Amino acid sequence: MATALETPAGLDYIGEELGLFKLAENWKRYVAARLQPYLSGELLEVGAGIGANTRYFDRPPLTRYVALEPDGRLCEEFRREQAAGKVPERCELVQGTLETLSSNEQFDAIVYIDVLEHIEDDWAEFARAYDRLRPGGHLCILCPAHNYFYSPFDRAIGHFRRYDKRMFRAISERQPVRLEYLDSVGMLASAANKLLLRQSYPNEQQVLLWDRLFVRTSRIADPLLLHMLGKSILGVWQK
Repeated sequence: MATALETPAGLDYIGEELGLFKLAENWKRYVAARLQPYLSGELLEVGAGIGANTRYFDRPPLTRYVALEPDGRLCEEFRREQAAGKVPERCELVQGTLETLSSNEQFDAIVYIDVLEHIEDDWAEFARAYDRLRPGGHLCILCPAHNYFYSPFDRAIGHFRRYDKRMFRAISERQPVRLEYLDSVGMLASAANKLLLRQSYPNEQQVLLWDRLFVRTSRIADPLLLHMLGKSILGVWQK
């Protein structure tokens, strides 16, 4: 059985897609804005990759930012990004998983950004993360939504699944304090791609078009649609 951030047999989670989606600045700002009310004190980002999220999340009232990443190559890239000033200097990089992290580490907020879908036993990972929270702390999870859109791209980068609200509620006996879909316009574009273009891997131009046009439109459309539609799903649990 695969464990945290391992991928199915024959696949290598090398993080190539992280470099591509690092360009999605509007999307990262959107996600950060949705999560901001829950991020305070000491924060742990699980599966931090190359640090593409850190400069969007590292804001007051955070007092500490720990980036946890198991892949050595991604850790090297994280350090290069940090040396270049693209990752906040105070972010602490730790190579490993929740299972290898020091047992006395506790946090006020833990975030998974497009990570849980890489973990086969997601229920056990959720339990490990919840145990690391201080009372009153928040566990924030963003994942790709809807298995209908599961594609060769998902398979190639090691996704075991995509999620819907039922699956997010089933991941734990604890009920989320926030559960919503994001990027309704992107969802429509994904549906069109699946039905018409059937392209498995996006290129840089497509990512930039999505980020600059679709994401900006989704930030207006999503509240109007009561966050009932979206290409991604966001859940927040409080301890």
